[in-house]
Amino acid sequence: MSRDGERQDPPGGLSRRAFLRGSAAVGALGTGLLRGVPPAAAAEAKREAGVEIVGPGAVPMSFRINGRPFQARLEPRITLLDALRNELELTGAKKVCDRGTCGACTVILDGKSVYACSVLAIEAQGRDVQTVEGLGNPEKLHPLQAAFVDHDAQQCGFCTPGFLMAAKALLDRDPNPSIDDLHRGLSGNFCRCGTYAGMRKAVLSVAGSPNIMPGGIRQEAPPAADPAQPRNRRKKRKKKKGKGGGRG
Repeated sequence: MSRDGERQDPPGGLSRRAFLRGSAAVGALGTGLLRGVPPAAAAEAKREAGVEIVGPGAVPMSFRINGRPFQARLEPRITLLDALRNELELTGAKKVCDRGTCGACTVILDGKSVYACSVLAIEAQGRDVQTVEGLGNPEKLHPLQAAFVDHDAQQCGFCTPGFLMAAKALLDRDPNPSIDDLHRGLSGNFCRCGTYAGMRKAVLSVAGSPNIMPGGIRQEAPPAADPAQPRNRRKKRKKKKGKGGGRG
């Protein structure tokens, strides 16, 4: 399931019927193991039931992250977040809550924002993964990164990578979102410093919609000042100088 609560099809297109059949086989085998069935026989029964066996040790995995190939040997239980940070040296996604609630580890998986701590690395194989490292670099910032700087949209920085990826996923899906769309798109991310106002301004500035009010209503830009109209200025008193530099 994605961070937006959308149901995702399992990798490989596993049908509900096949899943239930495999689950029943595994359940029966688990009961058999408790009764003393040898592990070799249990493994053979799993293969006959069509259940793929991987692990528990490390197995080779291949990823495509930010358009680049990566390989690693990982245990099947390793999450995508731990794989990125500990094995692939991509530390932009932050490990804060590690429970799929704060959004600091948000990445884009096949065009959808997801919590990397809630996705197994083995499930991300063969899929398009985008992390904050793929947005830009200090020499050439992504427009979203530059907007976050310009609008003072970060403080401690722990949540910033997740917000950037959630915002990118939102703009990729809807280049011109309303305030309501923006609230929904970033609702899965939490900022403990409370810089939400700056983040919203930053995202809207990149979207090209800075004049959107709550409710998605556009606000007309204020009319430009007419140069023909006289300006009310305070007249400065001129000091009169008398002879000898004294006041007149």
